[in-house]
Amino acid sequence: MGAICPACGGAELRAWRAATASDPQLAGRSSFELERCPRCGSARTVGAGVDQAAMYEGGTYAEARRSLAPLLTPLRRLADRDRARLVSVMPAGGRVLEVGAGDGHLVARMRAAGLDAWGIDPSPAACAAAERVGIEVRNAGVVEAEIEPASQDGVVLWHSLEHVDDPAGAIARIGGWLRPGGTLVVAVPNIGGLQARIGGDRWFHQDVPRHRTHFTPAGITALLERAGFRVERIRHLLVEQNPLGMWQTLLNRLTVQRDFAFRLIKRDVGEADPRTRLRDIAVTAVAGLVLAPIAVALEVAADLVGRGGSMVVEARVMS
Repeated sequence: MGAICPACGGAELRAWRAATASDPQLAGRSSFELERCPRCGSARTVGAGVDQAAMYEGGTYAEARRSLAPLLTPLRRLADRDRARLVSVMPAGGRVLEVGAGDGHLVARMRAAGLDAWGIDPSPAACAAAERVGIEVRNAGVVEAEIEPASQDGVVLWHSLEHVDDPAGAIARIGGWLRPGGTLVVAVPNIGGLQARIGGDRWFHQDVPRHRTHFTPAGITALLERAGFRVERIRHLLVEQNPLGMWQTLLNRLTVQRDFAFRLIKRDVGEADPRTRLRDIAVTAVAGLVLAPIAVALEVAADLVGRGGSMVVEARVMS
């Protein structure tokens, strides 16, 4: 018997297709196999075998060029405001935990909105960065975190659940941290969306092997419901993730190197020969401008029909 779907838990996964590693030099492999659920359409990355610490400190996760700060800072502020809007369902003044908080940007935004927010993250470097600016982010993952039962009014997982090998176990544990009626907000990429269909193996948010589970709306809903949550809303209109993801996905259909524009920002353009690199720079410079409005239009249309590149799920613990 094969593995059971980590999302809906209701069907045996079937071999699907190969997925190119986003950072093969860090993963140590050029590709990974994906298995897909015939019931909910979610998928799983088969096998790990990578240095997880290195995967989250280099490659496409590297620090952006400082010279681009004047351009990127306003975009980050816009993204922070958008994320804060999407977690505004939390009870006023409530104790809210972010799982996978990174350097604490969203925690800081939630605290500014009046929430008693804090976070946990498995990366010591991220926690140290948060500490330097006075934000409480403890160094722990879901499995080892020591949190009092029923102590949180809300929990946020902002693009962190897809990185977990056992999402059902993680959600079950998180549910125990929430008070009766507590709120859960989960943001994940949508493998059932238009971006994934256009991009295929070159979908920007595929990001294997970092992404372990690739959710559909049906899959994430089933996961939460079988853990005792009631899904109240799924939103697809995300300023931060979706237009950028669509733009980079469209560019990926034209460039030799995947995620080339993103890698330029991150100072990590791979090991391509100079001729290939120059070609990708030229394609990105010319096609990038043309594709920007097309990407926005496509993503807005996809968002409106529930097929956005990523999704935010609001759920509540059933009393």
